[in-house]
Amino acid sequence: MYTRKTTIINKTGLHARPASDFVNAAGKFKSRITIKNITEDEGPMNAKSIIHVLSLGMGPGTEVELSAQGEDEKEAVDFLIELIDSGFGE
Repeated sequence: MYTRKTTIINKTGLHARPASDFVNAAGKFKSRITIKNITEDEGPMNAKSIIHVLSLGMGPGTEVELSAQGEDEKEAVDFLIELIDSGFGE
């Protein structure tokens, strides 16, 4: 299992559009991927499910933890952390 933490930096948090981008990106990997809202101690939830990701209510400044287990776990987590750290282009 590979795990990393980061903070949501985009102004509107992980709302519908960036959450959709996140879930679509997560779905491209074979590993089982979870996301946890560390700030509110919620999760972990399936990172490949839009409903699960949105249910975490991750606004700007929320600290999150991504974990993956599987053959491409490191690539998956590193890619998704990079996506979050980019602010989803907002």
